[in-house]
Order: sequence, then C-alpha cells, then structure tokens
Amino acid sequence: MRALISGGGTGGHIFPALSIANALRRRYPNVEILFVGAENRMEMQRVPAAGYEIIGLPVAGFDRKRPWRNIKVLWLLWKSMRKAKKVVRDFHPDIAIGVGGYASGPTLKAAQKVGVPTLLQEQNSYPGVTNKLLAKKAEATCVAYEGLDSYFPGDKIILTGNPVRKDLTSCPFNSREAKAHLGFDPEKPLVLVVGGSLGARTINQSMKAGLDKFAKAGVQALWQTGKYGADEWAKAAAEVPLVEATQFISDMATAYRAADLVVARAGAGTISELEILGKPTILVPSPNVAEDHQRKNAKALADRGAAVMILDVDAPSQMVDKAIELVKDKKALFELSENIEKLALPDADEKIVDIITQIWKQKGCIS
Repeated sequence: MRALISGGGTGGHIFPALSIANALRRRYPNVEILFVGAENRMEMQRVPAAGYEIIGLPVAGFDRKRPWRNIKVLWLLWKSMRKAKKVVRDFHPDIAIGVGGYASGPTLKAAQKVGVPTLLQEQNSYPGVTNKLLAKKAEATCVAYEGLDSYFPGDKIILTGNPVRKDLTSCPFNSREAKAHLGFDPEKPLVLVVGGSLGARTINQSMKAGLDKFAKAGVQALWQTGKYGADEWAKAAAEVPLVEATQFISDMATAYRAADLVVARAGAGTISELEILGKPTILVPSPNVAEDHQRKNAKALADRGAAVMILDVDAPSQMVDKAIELVKDKKALFELSENIEKLALPDADEKIVDIITQIWKQKGCIS
C-alpha cells in the first residue's frame, strides 16, 4: 500500500502526521509513505529527521491583513496545484491523508480529482476553511471534538481524538524524580511555561515582566522560550533564582511529568497532550490564528472546568500572578487534572489506522 500524508506548518500539524505515519508502519511494515509539505516550513526538516521522504510545495497562506499581497499567494497556489497533481500521478497513492496546513489543500484536492480516497484529520474544535471544503469528497473526517456536524458531513465524522507523541506517556520518573532530573528542587512547586518552537511573544513578555514574583513566592519555573528572542529571555531569567529559560526542551515527557502546572498556547496538539497526561493548565490562546480557533479550543476546556483560560490581551497583567496562585492551590490543581483527563481520547493514531484499513478493504487494496 502507498499512503500520501500532507500538511504541516507548525508542530501541531507535524506531530499528528508523524504519529499516523508511525502507526501505519507498525501495522503495515511494508507500506510506502510520502509526505507533502510547504517549502521553507518546519516539516521540511522534521519529517526527514523522523525517517520519511517529503516533497515541498511553494504554497503560502492568504494574508488577511494585507490583501494586495494575495496576488503572489494565488500564483503560488496555482504552481502548488500543478506540482501536487504530478506528485499524485507519480506516487499512485492508495490513500491521501490531510492533517491541516498550507500543503494539504492542493495535495488532497489533486488526489480527489483522480479518485484517490482521502481522509482528513481535523485537530481543532473549529475547522479551517480548507478541511471544510475537502470534507465533501473525503471518505472520513477524524475529529477530536464533538459537535462538528454543522461543518462536516455527519455520516463521515469519526471521533478519534488527536494523535500525540508516544514518548510523552513513557516517562520513567515520578514528579519528584523528574524535578530532580531536570535540576529543580523536588520540594518546591514547578510551573512549566511553553511558548512553542518559535516562541509566543506575549507569553515570553509576560514571563520577563513577572520573573521576580516567582522567587518571592518560592515557585520554580521551567520556561521554554522558543526561537525568537531566545537570548533576551535567557539573559532575563539568568538574573533571578528559581527560573530556568531554554529555547527548546528535548525531553518533553520529563518536563511534563515534573510540572505541577503548565502554561501554554491553545493549539489542538498541545491540548491533546495535556488531556492524555492530565496536566492542570492555564491556556493563553494565540489571537493570530485562522478563525480564532485557539480561543475556541481553550473555551471548550474552560467551560468544562478542565483548564483556566487567560486571553492574550490579559496575559501581561494576569498570567504570572494566576500561575503562582494556582500552583499553590492543591485542591484546584486536583480538580483541573481530573476534569482535563476526562476529555482525553487515547490511541488516536491506532484508531485512524483502523479507519484507513476499512477504506483500503472497501477499495479492494487489501483483503
């Protein structure tokens, strides 16, 4: 069998794509897998590093704030459609899987035009425009939230959850051991602040402004700053006790296990990881995403008492104070942990491979 997997742009799209690919390989060791991503985006490095081949399209996202720039975007989209058509023709996939991101639209559209069965994996509580258009001809749409019937054909929606990295659930340490392993005091509470691979500027600025408060409260913080401005944030953290800033955390499983509280953006992939791990969380949704889907993701949890939501505009005045207050409130942490864990949908990658298997059987690819 041959599987074409398309999407990317952020870790929130890439990690589910790689999880599905890995699950396919476990089930079908001889499966051929080809990724299609967007040129100059992080998937062009992350996917080969994981052992898979990838082809890049020159596609780019539409600029909603400066519409005059979209003339070039339309030109790149046309070029991407032509290249995607060639990829589908040359690779002859038995299925095309879209995980969201700029490249998935041209790739899955090209596959659908020549009758290749397609499967969508929608991570968010509010779907993007591309997936809503592609869903009309898709064999199945795998979702992580209920109530998406108004966006997708109801008979093709399957609640699977979002695939998460397998290594996150295999940490050998308990919380105290994890803190010590990372160089923190096991006796003191620890807040893990995650800004993503590139960095969340509001979260980082809020942290910098409130660094002294951690020391005064006796609260430790592991601050993952991301790429942009990393030197500035690291220099600020070096001047205060109890806070460690790092551009990238290679062992997220241990960092999550050590954390008594997590502060993060509200990307669907991050939320799925936090649900699986049952971590008490403050979500600061990014306002700079399509359809404001991070705020909708965060609200879906906050309405269920499964997370605390602080809007981006309020983060500078509220984020650090709330984190320190919450990490010292064991009753509140316990309730948040219980409620977020109830929303977890484990083994999403295996469930998606089950659906792929059904599609292949229906199409006669396997018996």
